[in-house]
Amino acid sequence: MILPFLNSQGVEILLKQVSQSLPASSHALLILDRASYHTSKTLKVPSNIHLLFLPPYSPELNPVENLWHYLRSHFWSNRIYRGYKELEKMAIASWRKVCLQEKRMKSLCAVSYA
Repeated sequence: MILPFLNSQGVEILLKQVSQSLPASSHALLILDRASYHTSKTLKVPSNIHLLFLPPYSPELNPVENLWHYLRSHFWSNRIYRGYKELEKMAIASWRKVCLQEKRMKSLCAVSYA
């Protein structure tokens, strides 16, 4: 799902999609940072999803931060896009390219807390 901006309405759309994709008797636990769009009092969370929030100001506990950094530095930075569609196309292509590299994903997102 790609949106032109991120707010609580976008998070609700994502939560609804995740909820609908789960088998009937399943429940999902999503671990999120405390961005305002994740913690909004108006956010509607489906009954088969539980949100667990990371401690405040702890990006080191959120392994996806390394993935965002990698994508920005290797694909998205220092480029000019002619419009939103071109930017969207590049975002999708780079996401797919990196996600298909299992070793790269493990190295970016695996965290050793010991």
